[in-house]
Amino acid sequence: MAKKRRAAKGGAGSKVTIKIPRELYENLRGLIDGTGFRSVTEFVVSVMRDLVAGGPFDEETSLTSREIEMVRKRLRALGYLE
Repeated sequence: MAKKRRAAKGGAGSKVTIKIPRELYENLRGLIDGTGFRSVTEFVVSVMRDLVAGGPFDEETSLTSREIEMVRKRLRALGYLE
């Protein structure tokens, strides 16, 4: 019985909780309004999957100026930059 519990705990369908600042959560909720995402969680999981799909980070990999500007725009939209 104990083996089944361990397997179920770490199975493919198991989930964990990640805590983020409430202000960020509220900004994300406003950001996804009207986008088709049903929840902030659904949006964050989608973004994290895209990030992971890009492969491991490499110190020699640098961003283009266009990519840097896209990151800045996202950070502004999330309320981190003015």
